[in-house]
Order: sequence, then structure tokens, then C-alpha cells
Amino acid sequence: MKKAVIFDMDGLMINSERVTFEGYQLVMRKLGLSISEDFYKQLLGKTLPTAYQIFYNEYGDDFPMEQVLNDVHQYMADLFDQEGVPLKKGLLELLIYLKENNYKTIVATSSTRKRVDHILGLADIIKYFDDSICGDEVTHGKPHPEVFLRACEKLGVNPSDAIVLEDSEAGIQAAYSGNIDVICIPDMKYPEQEFEKMTTKILDSLDQVIDFLTCS
Repeated sequence: MKKAVIFDMDGLMINSERVTFEGYQLVMRKLGLSISEDFYKQLLGKTLPTAYQIFYNEYGDDFPMEQVLNDVHQYMADLFDQEGVPLKKGLLELLIYLKENNYKTIVATSSTRKRVDHILGLADIIKYFDDSICGDEVTHGKPHPEVFLRACEKLGVNPSDAIVLEDSEAGIQAAYSGNIDVICIPDMKYPEQEFEKMTTKILDSLDQVIDFLTCS
């Protein structure tokens, strides 16, 4: 029986990937540029340095990456502040179940500490988590397993006693490389076959995780 559940944030708990893509479209349109959905999907789950390089490879070394990223994050922050944080289907049901059944929980994400604390607080779900670890608190980002292994250390559990919930291929690879079981709930991109093989299960929504934990 699993003792801990490790949550990714963007695209897994928060319906943010589509909003982020729309933000990039808006910001880059002002620069006279366009961005395709296929290109955007390459960025999902990647570390910032890797994402930066993907942009530079596509748009040139003079691409104003810092400004674009800041503008996109501001677009998202304004939208969330005005309209609320869009939570994924089944999230609250799962969090309540885990709390009531004494599972340890942690958020392990590539996002920065400042952004994570703001979003979790705004969504009023921080109370459901025992801890969190963010992209600016690890040396190696996904697909390296460091963030998930550090999450296990923070919770005081062995990797074999935890399960990761992820939506991205980079996150699946990170969990698999850390010998941690991983359930994928796809968002904008269904995992390619090589990553699908790394998962313990692929589910349609977070509330289905309850049945998985009950039966396992």
C-alpha cells in the first residue's frame, strides 16, 4: 500500500497548459511572431534552461526569452487573480480522500517557489499538502528524478512507498528514473509509446486515482 502521493502542478492539478499556450500566442503576436501548438508541447515539463534553448533554436539567439516569459506569467497571474485558478476535474475529491485516509502529500514541480505558493494559496488547496518542492530548489530539473527523490526525502518515505501523479513525458521519465511508480493523467499531450511503457497507469481524471489506490 502506498503511503505518499506526489503531485505535479501545471497541467496536472491546474488547468494551466492551455492558458499558458494562449499567453504565448498573445505575447508573441505583439512581437510579430507565431507559435504552434506542436512547438509548445515540446516545452511541457522541461526545465527553464532547456525551454530557453528550444526557443533560441527556433527563433534565434536574440529572442527576448526573459521578457516573453515574464509577460506570459503576468498574463496568467492576472487571469487567475480575476477569474480564479482553474482546477482539474477530480482534484478536490482526491485531495479530500488522501487527507481523510492519512496519505502524505507533496507538490513537486518545475515552477518557482514564488509562483507555486501564490497559485496554491489562491486556489485554497495549500492546506491539503504536507510540503512542496519547486524547480528553483533543485539542481537538476525533470526529466532528472531529483525533484521527486527530494520529495520522498521531505516526506520521510521510500520511493517504493510513493506514487507520482504527472501529465508530462518529462515528469513520467523523472519518476521512472527514480524508481517511483507514476500515474499519468494526460493534459494537452498523450504520452508517446516509450513513455507510456514507463507508467503504472494512465487515467482520464484525478478522481480515478481514488479507485486505483483503493484497489492496489
